[in-house]
Amino acid sequence: MINIYKPYLTRIQEIKIETPDTKTFKLRFDDSEVAEKFNFRAGQFGEYSIFGEGESTFCIASSPTRKGYIECSFKIVGKVTNALKKLDVGDVVGFRGPYGNSFPLEEMYDKNLIFIGGGIGLAPLRSLIWNCLDLREKFKDITILYGARSVSFLVYKDELDEWEKRADIKYYKTVDPGGETKEWNGKIGFVPKILDEICPKPENSVAITCGPPIMIKGVLKSLEKLNFKPEQVITTLENRMKCGFGKCGRCNIGKTYVCIDGPVFNAAELNQLPMDY
Repeated sequence: MINIYKPYLTRIQEIKIETPDTKTFKLRFDDSEVAEKFNFRAGQFGEYSIFGEGESTFCIASSPTRKGYIECSFKIVGKVTNALKKLDVGDVVGFRGPYGNSFPLEEMYDKNLIFIGGGIGLAPLRSLIWNCLDLREKFKDITILYGARSVSFLVYKDELDEWEKRADIKYYKTVDPGGETKEWNGKIGFVPKILDEICPKPENSVAITCGPPIMIKGVLKSLEKLNFKPEQVITTLENRMKCGFGKCGRCNIGKTYVCIDGPVFNAAELNQLPMDY
């Protein structure tokens, strides 16, 4: 009998300190056969474990086009993430997954894409962004708007610099008022406010957003004012899962299980959920 709770063994190949409370692990599977066959889609998530400590749910932050490894980014907020914080290169992390649905990549072909991220919420967007950039010819304009509460809390700083230099991306960065430094050359203001300023057009476009709940709600309102239809707006509720396959009941919102029916939803689907999400 297959044990659905048994994780793959992965080993930390690289650790990046993103912010004072966030790290990114690059993980490779110990079993070469698993590594060769493993596939996932942008937007899916996994359960990451430390034996004797427990599991935590994070999205897979790397792109499906980058084979041979997966990456996860996590904020240090509880027992498991504090245990993960203490690990070093070469240590073992358990991984179960991939779980959940994914961003509708093929439906985005030949469309303009607007990515709107905040804080650690850039992690699931990062997977899709690199997926799309690795298939750049399949998409029209790509716009990235990313913000955090301060410069020190921007994640993936090297990649942000790369995106800023690319000629095939419209890139905007912002920090909350008071979060700037003397060297800061981006915008200052909350993400929804900057979204209003750059005023993306809804024609033949898809907007994909993830970040703190208050940011997402503001972004949804801004996109509605900009005449984006609910079906054109996509987000993810990846923070609500535990078991990964609808057994524990932790992630249900009414009759919807985020781990099975999500974590990716468009705004029209969100509007059908009870208001407690």
